Amino acid sequence: MPHQPPPGWVLTRQRAIGVQLREARRQAGLTQIQLGEGIGRDHKTISRWENAVRTPDLRDLLLLADALGVPLADLVR
Repeated sequence: MPHQPPPGWVLTRQRAIGVQLREARRQAGLTQIQLGEGIGRDHKTISRWENAVRTPDLRDLLLLADALGVPLADLVR
């Protein structure tokens, strides 16, 4: 069975998560490199998340929320 692309609303939410992540990172005064180092990820991964190329998994979202000092809900609403 061929892989189906996700529905449009999923892509919209993925972009919104990226925007929230970028804003929280900037509010925390961190670069992508600094945030990546803080959670054990490459800065390119942070960029991919912020630009909605990829989506962080739950473990990464928990680490991001902790590193940025924000509630998890703030990153995914």
